[in-house]
Amino acid sequence: MNYKRLFIENSLIFLTIVTNNRNPILINNIDLIKQSFYNVSKYYKFELLAFVILNDHIHCIINPARVNDYPKIIKSFKYSFTKNVGLVMPTYNLESVSGIEQPNNNKNKIWQNRYWAHVILHENDLYKHLDYIHYNSFKHYNIAPKEWIYSSFKRFVQLGMYNIDWCNIKDKNNILEMNFE
Repeated sequence: MNYKRLFIENSLIFLTIVTNNRNPILINNIDLIKQSFYNVSKYYKFELLAFVILNDHIHCIINPARVNDYPKIIKSFKYSFTKNVGLVMPTYNLESVSGIEQPNNNKNKIWQNRYWAHVILHENDLYKHLDYIHYNSFKHYNIAPKEWIYSSFKRFVQLGMYNIDWCNIKDKNNILEMNFE
């Protein structure tokens, strides 16, 4: 199947990155996720605007300086994480660091081959994706966004974009129609 990526200059990009077989390893390696984003920022200019990290996937919105770089940003992030996860989780074979599926080595593969990317086209689209990101802890774990420390929610509260008690039943019903996984 051919995937066609959309590249519109000066666009924000919503991304979903999922572990292979939904392996729940991300929260236990949160420092490595942070380090991997930092490592990528040495080579590609981008701003991480919003994020949520769950056990088996990440949702984020990035603002790349050059829109054509966002596939390279994701590839580099996956590479950095995979290369270094073997140091903290020795059961992972570092021969699979390329992130490219190896026919006989699936059990050690960290990431799904693909990722979901969506170019945010207007302000309403941005708000929907911000809501979806910050709603994810409630969706998957029934944990209010204000209680989930692995997201940008509290930063957006400080900016005045959300009330600290956001994500009540009314908010939940408005978001339920969205699914970007």
